[in-house]
Formats: sequence, C-alpha cells, structure tokens
Amino acid sequence: MPGQDPEYNEDEGAVRIFIRGRPVHFEVPTNRRESYNPQRKSLDPPSELTLEWVYGYRGRDCRNNVVELPTGEILYFIAAVGVLYHVEEKTQRHYLGHTDDIRCMAVHPNKETIATGQVPGHGREAKPHIRVWSSSSLDTLHVLGFGEFDRPLVGLAFSQADGGSTLAAVEDDPSAKILSVWDWAKGENGSKITHAKAGSDDIVGICFSNNEAGSLVTCGKSHVNFWTLEEGDLKKRTGIFGNREKPKYISSIVYTSSGEVVSGDTSGNIILWEKGENTISRVVKAAHQGAVLCMLPLEDGGFLSGGKDCQIVQWDASLEFTGDKYEVPNEYGSPRVIAGTTSQLKIGTTKNCILLGAFGETLSPIVQGHTSELWALAIHPSSQQFVTADQKIYLHCADSHEVLWTHDLEEKAQSATFAIDASVLIVGCVNGKWLIINLETKEIISEHQDGDEPIQVLKFSPNGEYLAVGSRDNFIYVYKYDAETKEISKVGKCQGHSSFITHLDWSRDSELIQSNSGDYELLYWNANDCSQITSPSDTCDVAWATQSCTLSFATLGIWQDGGDGTDINACNRSHDARVLATADDFGKVKLFAYPACQSKSKFKEYGGHSSHVTDVQFSHDNSKLLSTGGLDTAVLQWHVQ
Repeated sequence: MPGQDPEYNEDEGAVRIFIRGRPVHFEVPTNRRESYNPQRKSLDPPSELTLEWVYGYRGRDCRNNVVELPTGEILYFIAAVGVLYHVEEKTQRHYLGHTDDIRCMAVHPNKETIATGQVPGHGREAKPHIRVWSSSSLDTLHVLGFGEFDRPLVGLAFSQADGGSTLAAVEDDPSAKILSVWDWAKGENGSKITHAKAGSDDIVGICFSNNEAGSLVTCGKSHVNFWTLEEGDLKKRTGIFGNREKPKYISSIVYTSSGEVVSGDTSGNIILWEKGENTISRVVKAAHQGAVLCMLPLEDGGFLSGGKDCQIVQWDASLEFTGDKYEVPNEYGSPRVIAGTTSQLKIGTTKNCILLGAFGETLSPIVQGHTSELWALAIHPSSQQFVTADQKIYLHCADSHEVLWTHDLEEKAQSATFAIDASVLIVGCVNGKWLIINLETKEIISEHQDGDEPIQVLKFSPNGEYLAVGSRDNFIYVYKYDAETKEISKVGKCQGHSSFITHLDWSRDSELIQSNSGDYELLYWNANDCSQITSPSDTCDVAWATQSCTLSFATLGIWQDGGDGTDINACNRSHDARVLATADDFGKVKLFAYPACQSKSKFKEYGGHSSHVTDVQFSHDNSKLLSTGGLDTAVLQWHVQ
C-alpha cells in the first residue's frame, strides 16, 4: 500500500488496498461491515517470540568458524546468529547482535571474547561491521567499522603473541581487498590502526603468528602474503614459489605451535614455509586428492589437514606423514574446519554439518544443515515434529532438537505437508513432481506429476479427504485421498489465475479453497468440481481452517508502506486464531494480532535470518513457531509466549 491508505466502501462492503499501485479488493465479513474502519488502530500482538533453537551451520563457503570454548560450548554461526551449543547439556545460547549474514569470526586468546563480521544488508542498521562480544554474557562490547566498511567482512583474526591487543579484518572489495588492523578495545567503536590494499585476488585465510608480535599471513587466489605491523603501518612480502607451479588457490593456512607457516592449496599440496621468511622450505605434493580445505595445529608442532577428498591426515612437525589418516563419511561433506584435539575433534563440513568424535573413531553428527535454498516446511498435526526439505528431507523433533531421520531426494523439494493422520508426508518438487512418502518407513508410496513447474503449495482439507496441489503453472490440482489405501484420484484442476499460485487455504467444512497468485489475486473455488466462485457474497463469511493467504481481508494490515507485493513470502495463523506470523524478504519474522485487518497493523519484529524468510508455521499446540530462511538455509525455532 505504498503511499495510499485502504479505502472502505460501506455500501459495497468491500475494502480496497493498493499493491504496487494496483488496487486489490477484499470483501468485509458481514458482521464487521457496520463498525469497520480500516484506519482504526489495531491491537498489539498478544504474544511474543524468544529464539529457542537454531538448526543448521554455514560451512559451505566459510572457514575457521567452529571453535570449542572453555565452557564446553561449541561456537559457530549461521545466517545472522552466533550459536553457542553445549552438546552434553543439549542447550543453545544465541548472539543476536547482527542484522545480516555473519561471514567470519575470530576468538580472542582469552577464549571469552568473540569477534564476528557481517555483510551489508537492508536499511541503515545493516551496514557491514564487526561486533566484538562476550561469550559469557552475550553482551556487545564494541562495534567496529560501522559506516566505514562498504563491503562484506570475510576474514577476522585476533593477534596472538601480544595477548590479543589487535584485530585484523579482510574487507571483500571486488576492486581491491582491504586488510585493516584495529585496536579493538579502544572506546566503544575501537580505533583503526592502519589499512592496506591486499590486491584484487580473493582472500580466503588470515591468521596471526603465535610467537612473533605484529606478524600475520593471508592467503587466497594464487598467493600467500606475509605481513608485518611496524610503527602503525602494514608491510607486505609476497610468498615466492620460485620455479614451482603456482596453485590456483592457497586454500588454507596456519601457524604451527613452533611458529612456522604451513599452507595447503587446491592442487592438494602442503607447503612448509621458512620461518620468518617468504620462501618455501618443503613441499608435500598431492597430500590430498583435491584441495586442502583446512588445517589444525597440534601441541607437538604437528598438525591435521582436511581435504576435499574427505580425508583427515596427521603430520608431524617436520611435515612427515605419521601414518594416521581418517575418512569423513561422504554424506556429511568434506571437512571445512577442524577444531579441538585428536581425542575430541569438532569438524565443520562443506555440507553444513558439524561432526564430533576422536581421531580415527566413528564421527557423530551434532548439527545437520540444509545446503541449498530452503522453502519446504511442514508441521506435524499432533506432535512436536516437523519436516524441512531441500534435496534432502529432514524429520526433526522440536522438543529434543534431534534429527529423527533423513531421506535423499532425486529432485529439489519446494513444498511439503503432512496428511491429517500424519501417516504420510507429501513433498512437492521443483519439476512438477510430487511424492507420497510413508512417514515410518521412508518408503515412497507413489509419485505423481502435475505440469513441469515447481509445486508451490500442498494442503490437505480438514477432513483429510482432499489434497490441493498449487503449482507455478497457475493451476491448483485437486485430488481425492483415501487414508486407508493411501491412493489418490484426480478431481480436476482450478483454472482462473493469471499467475503462479503462491498460497491456499481450505474452508473448515472442506468444501471451498481460497488462493493467492503472483499477480496479487485472491480467488475462491468449489473443491468438489474445481469451479470458480465469482460472487463475493458467497465467500465473505466463510470460516477458513487456516490462514496462509497473505492477500485477504484478515491480512491486509501486514502490508506496510513501501511493500511491493513480493516483500511478504508467507503468513500463518495460530491454531487458536489469536496471532498471525509473517515471513518477509528482509530476514524478519513478525507477529500481528489476528485478524490483521487494520491499516498498518501493529507488529513485533524478530531478526535472526539473513536471507528472505520463506515460511513460518506454528506447532500444533501453538507453543512454537518455525521459520525457514531461503538462501541462509537456517531453520529457527521460536518459543511463543
């Protein structure tokens, strides 16, 4: 409704709002027509949210982002949340100071102070910056570079040899990567000591020497740079490869406990550099088949290396293979970061998992995350279970926060729903295929095809006898479902939308469907023959079993000034019809009082996601709200109070 308030015509019993300048009409329920005024102030939302659990981890494109803290917690991040997970106690704490994607982190030598850096996001408060915070209190101690950084922060490192007095940061400017060094503890916003252009090539690694103050190293595309901070200036020496072939990427780098630099590259080589020099001391060729993605220094001067080949290999201080190697199961991905000790490793992987276990022993997944854009979310109708799916289906327990089972798909999922009796799960895919899956056995009972466009929405009628399948091909396909045999038969398809289906709801009596489309239509249908209902008086007083249509009389107040019709991706009404939750393009989850039928209805807003939030759904008992992030691949579980 940018710039235009809703217009109510009492004679017609209709209210008109404007989406992208286009008028959209909604019929007002009969019992509200005399008293309705769209400009009347709305009620405050009667509930609020507290972040309870975060599912997922960002390992696919980030490094050095799994650390064990003295508290026994494992620190990592996903989306805009810093997660502190105590595996034994099965608890999580969350740092929520960021406004968009966290891309890098560093832990101070005191193991208590944390630095995290973010990318630019939406609005003035989402500029790239560094936040220094306490892992014990979760209080923000300092905010560095707000208004000074323009590009994403992709690397952070605290100095080691001087007790952590400085913090180095890498800003990912496409024309020239910027390395800056900060007196991070000076004042509320720290003080930048100096900065230097580090070249136009990507930087993927940064670390300080553990025994030589002011010395640090960076690596990335075809380079290793050795830096020295002297009298407030950064001086650079580029690593010399001599007559050796320069690797495409130096993909990992560390200082050993004895102060030597070791690097790994995309050719699988590991290089030991002369101590204090920029020349090569020794090379182990093809230490891995494929890129060396990470390394972990050990107390004896040796180290572990993790490769794209899923191998973790142990080396001694002389860069000799100890004979010990270990394979990470391919289903979890390649090791992206190795933390801890050989007796208790924490391994973050390229498939967004975190694994736990001693070197050489069976690894247990403690975090399993999605790897591609996430849209499919389904809530169990009678228990605290829920499903999320991309190219893998996860069945979660919202009470124990455990993954109960997984199932790989041949195609990427777009939508999902449980049958009313929860005996089967329906999963819609991006190619028009949809599957009926036995929830207990994970067996695919049957496969079906409706067009070749993504299946946007799936929903059973309240009586469990019908299934509506909304497609991006503009049609809603309606099926009769037999709960005993799990067989279906097509009733027909609802034709009338001029754009793709986005949302739909069933009436409580299982006879009608309301649906939204990509061009802001709200249409109504008879489910028994798929005919369109064109008379407003036939639908204005219908009781709807759910409220997921974002464009309706009951939801017109969620569209704030500046909305363009695509800003809100999903909404969901609590089962007691008191609260409406929304998911938007700006990483926010909002709560409104239901119905949200007043102009610019009041709301409470919650951050944590960094990408477009693709869905929100209440648990069967309204005690929890689940939200899915699109490109951030995170699933956030909120406590409703």
